[in-house]
Amino acid sequence: MAKTVLVVDDDPTQRRLAQAVLEREGYAVVHAESGGEAIDRLTKGGGADVVLLDMVMPGMSGLEALAEIRTAGVPTPVIVLTASGGVEAVVKAMQAGAQDFFVKPVSAERLLVGVRNALQLTQLTAEVGRLKKHVSGRTSFDDLVGQSAPMRLVRSLGQRAAKSGIPVLVTGESGVGKEVIARALHGASDRAGKPFVAVNCGALPANLVESILFGHEKGAFTGAHDKHLGKFAEANGGTLFLDEIGELPLDMQVKLLRALQEGEIDPVGGKRPVKVDVRIVSATNRDLAEQVREGRFREDLFYRLNVFPIEAPALRERREDIPALVEHFIARFNVEEGKRVSGCTGETLALLCAFDWPGNVRQLENAVYRAIVLADAPFLQPHDFPAISGKSASLLPMEHGEGDRPEPAGRRMVEGSAGSAAPDLPPLPDTPIRILDERGHLRTLEEIERDLIQHAIEVYAGHMSEIARRLGIGRSTLYRKVREQGLESALREAG
Repeated sequence: MAKTVLVVDDDPTQRRLAQAVLEREGYAVVHAESGGEAIDRLTKGGGADVVLLDMVMPGMSGLEALAEIRTAGVPTPVIVLTASGGVEAVVKAMQAGAQDFFVKPVSAERLLVGVRNALQLTQLTAEVGRLKKHVSGRTSFDDLVGQSAPMRLVRSLGQRAAKSGIPVLVTGESGVGKEVIARALHGASDRAGKPFVAVNCGALPANLVESILFGHEKGAFTGAHDKHLGKFAEANGGTLFLDEIGELPLDMQVKLLRALQEGEIDPVGGKRPVKVDVRIVSATNRDLAEQVREGRFREDLFYRLNVFPIEAPALRERREDIPALVEHFIARFNVEEGKRVSGCTGETLALLCAFDWPGNVRQLENAVYRAIVLADAPFLQPHDFPAISGKSASLLPMEHGEGDRPEPAGRRMVEGSAGSAAPDLPPLPDTPIRILDERGHLRTLEEIERDLIQHAIEVYAGHMSEIARRLGIGRSTLYRKVREQGLESALREAG
């Protein structure tokens, strides 16, 4: 999803210039002619990811508008622009809550760098906040990504369950985010800030299940050199999340049932029971009712755990949440990997939304992680998801923007042993590029360069990788020159 930049300036020419620069980089641009109009958009609906705010406007000045925006609690990063760059003006803007400061006229490169930095700072701040909430056990249902009907139902049920100590059983396929729901239940309850302890029952060694859950005394068995509290004791006062509860051995199910009924545990080798105050949230990707019928899960424990069931939907059942999830993962991995990926192309997003995702949200998360690590372009392309698109990055340009397409049929590239590409084309006609104008004077280098690039686009049918190789420049340089020379339409026609 393209990031939205709100350009606030009373001069329509300045707004159009900023819009042209930003839209070439794939940003969505909206306008406001005054500070009041900008405040209304940011506080009453619409919003934006970054604001470019002119300092001098009739009526409400930029500084006054910025102060109103911050007073309203809007955290959107604001970049202020002014015709004078005095130190006093800069200080006032920063004190009012601006993230950056431009002196007009601002170059296209400086503008784009400022917008990217502002977005990256927002992502970094959001990720730090997410990690703090995660570590402190204060993740809430507001942190769940997605507004589909199944997710709204999960939120509604979860928020009601969180207000009491009722046992909750979260069901759903592997990878749907059952632990995320469990953490939200904990963070939305009066136990928020207390311990949240997660245990994967399917990963517990059979001979150590009792010790891990209930603890043991020193010397209780061979190798017990120290006293161990156990997961129940660690979660005392908070929440114990028993993931994959259906994998728990039958003999341990009896002891777990007693711990839940009595509110006390018996550490291995202990002389007396220990009282614990623990809220139980369990999860499974199995059909526990079927396991009860088959005798592989205790019926009494099943009814004890299944008091308040919440079903986590599979990702294919909430496809409309995929764009928001992709944006969330891009922002997160940008911070973790130090990247500046702006989003996905429309073709890529359509591809991701159409895929069935048998591994659910976990598979989507890992796919985006891989794409972010390998991406060279500002927008993720279909070839960044080869397992889904079936396209290989080695056969496609690696540096292009949202409007670019794979090479057209009839211009297939053949990879040589040294990695060079040679097009399957007939010999080219020698079409000269004019270096003199109508008066016999030399044309500017920029004009000659534009004609040469346009000619190459026509000859090589818009195949940017081959054009860059023939011209002896990098693909990223070529894409930049195409944008600067206004040759995007020629590129579209050639493709």
